[in-house]
Amino acid sequence: MKAEQVLFSQGFGTRHECVGIIANGKFKANGELVTDPYEEIDTDNLTFEVDGKPWRFFEKAIILLNKPQHYECSLKPLHHPSVLSLLPPPLRVRGVQPIGRLDEDTTGLLLLTDDGKLNHRLTHPKKKVPKVYRVTTKHPITEKMIQQLLAGVKLDDSDEIVKAHECSLISEKVLDLTIFQGKYHQVKRMLAAVSNRVEALERIKFGKLDLPKDLPLGEWTWVDAPSEIY
Repeated sequence: MKAEQVLFSQGFGTRHECVGIIANGKFKANGELVTDPYEEIDTDNLTFEVDGKPWRFFEKAIILLNKPQHYECSLKPLHHPSVLSLLPPPLRVRGVQPIGRLDEDTTGLLLLTDDGKLNHRLTHPKKKVPKVYRVTTKHPITEKMIQQLLAGVKLDDSDEIVKAHECSLISEKVLDLTIFQGKYHQVKRMLAAVSNRVEALERIKFGKLDLPKDLPLGEWTWVDAPSEIY
């Protein structure tokens, strides 16, 4: 791939802007300065720098963000900033979008991608990709509540029965809850259906992917391949 195409594909501006970055000596590929915008670059395992900042080449980007509270998973947020504002401009330019949504007050593992097929694969109900939430409740969690969640509960505005796939009690008021669906406020409404209330909610796992313990709130990291997720 030509050098200017590398930068263009990774969201570093228009083709004209990418040519300018290279011509001005601000582009390195695998540690080597490249000044010809049309030099062929091998993109396999490519790491590059733009103006001294390192970057990795991905034909399709998959991002794991540790979402903080008070951010909306929307391209057009209404009341709070978009989670996209936490990402650097190249990722926003290339059009990454959240895979599913987390409520504005829910924290934890949020995936974003510019791969439409992957987004569909991970959000389609028939694929049954598990998501694990760590739920902190207002009242103690009883065995009866756990059995109700596993058997299925009826949400407040629907006759549909929604089940937890797994429930693991962590402490008196903390539960790890696994679900396949992604309905509006689903976890909160499920706990309300068993006469409890969610005080805090964090997604800690999506498919096979765990939230990294060393990733601070508001920070992001690359996911190398879809095989890390499912």
